[in-house]
Amino acid sequence: MNSMNNIIEDIKLKFNPENTEIVKKNQIAIDLKNEEVHSVLSYLKSQGWKQLTILTCVDWIKENKFQLVYILMNWENSITIQIRTKIDRNNPKFRTIINIYPGAEMYERDVHEFFGVTFEGNPNHEKELFLELWDDLPPMRKDFDPLAYSKKKFDVREYKVDFIPKEGEAE
Repeated sequence: MNSMNNIIEDIKLKFNPENTEIVKKNQIAIDLKNEEVHSVLSYLKSQGWKQLTILTCVDWIKENKFQLVYILMNWENSITIQIRTKIDRNNPKFRTIINIYPGAEMYERDVHEFFGVTFEGNPNHEKELFLELWDDLPPMRKDFDPLAYSKKKFDVREYKVDFIPKEGEAE
């Protein structure tokens, strides 16, 4: 299973992707319904996509959805596959994939902290990774207001100019 078109046809025969596309040389994107993600990930791992390169999240605020993007790498044929699925933004939950890709634990924790997605079955998804003592909306959500957060959390400071350039000096 080496040609990009053969890979796409194989996925279409075995599963029901919502969309497939060749993004660029050696990169395929597959959009799936939530219930198919785990089956497709398991299948792709058995076919040589043994490395989960990253799991990330995109906030589609106007659609009221988060898109989870799993990027897999096959080192034998140098083909990368993006597995994408959308989940509800108001109740962002998805089943963990650590039983398929154990390294996903840290990526899921990252997405949980920065977007608020709960990965059911990940035993450490609520353990702080980067944002110690964070008590606000997750900061990568598009409805997070960094200015309001700064005003709420930090004192306003007055700054005085302690250097005045002399005539002819660069400012």
